[in-house]
Order: sequence, then C-alpha cells, then structure tokens
Amino acid sequence: MLAPGTGKSHFTEGLAQAAIENDLRLSWFTLETLSATIGKSKVDGSTARTVARICRADLIVIDDIGLLPVGEDAAEAFYRIINAAYERRSIAVTSSIHPSGFDTIMPKTLAGGSTDRPMHHAHLVTTSGDSRRLAEALAGKGVVPLT
Repeated sequence: MLAPGTGKSHFTEGLAQAAIENDLRLSWFTLETLSATIGKSKVDGSTARTVARICRADLIVIDDIGLLPVGEDAAEAFYRIINAAYERRSIAVTSSIHPSGFDTIMPKTLAGGSTDRPMHHAHLVTTSGDSRRLAEALAGKGVVPLT
C-alpha cells in the first residue's frame, strides 16, 4: 500500500493543469463520482453516450482508487472507461494500491481488464515517503488554533 500524502493527486493535478494550458480537454473523477455518473446513465439507458462523452476528453483522471471499498458498480464503471479510452485517450489513475493489487479491492475479472489495458502503455510513477500533510501538521505548519 502506498502512503497517503506523498503527492499522487498533486502530481496528477500538475498533469491536468498542463493539459488545460495546452487547450486539451479534461475529465476528472474519483471512482465514487465516476460510478455515480455511470450509474445515473443506466437509469435512462444512456450509458454508451455517457461513456463516449467522458472519452471525448483528451485526459481522463480517476483519482484515489483504493481508499474506499470498491463495489461491483464502481468496478464496472472503471472498466467501461478504461476499455473505451484504451489506445484512444490518456488516462491518469492515482491509487494507494499498486495496479497488480486491484483484484484485492474489486472483482478479479474487472480488475484484470481494468489494469491490463492501461498498463500496456503506462508510465508508472510511484511515490514514497511520509505524508507531507501529516509532517506539516506535526510541525505546526498551517495549523491555526481555534480560539
């Protein structure tokens, strides 16, 4: 498990900012918000259109996989986007779990398909160290006492 507060989301925010500055389109989700978006589209039968709309972005970010339990609906939503974007769009995924361990948080069949595709062309960035936020809090930086 990768430590929280080591810069995974911050690094991805930098990629997203660079994309925006270069006039590229961006979609940013947590796995929870992605699951909710795909789930809503199932109600009216617009899942294919919703996935296509998300995949019009040049960069699709799915942030913080592995912090919360992943239900089958969330795993399916993740797979749908990964599969639709494969070799067509750039995808950035942040996780506290290495992709090889996704089968510990979601059904194995969905985990396999969801990691095999992006890892085919991936640049895997691993962060390490202590939490920056925790270190700052312990040092009293950024903490404002309540009065």
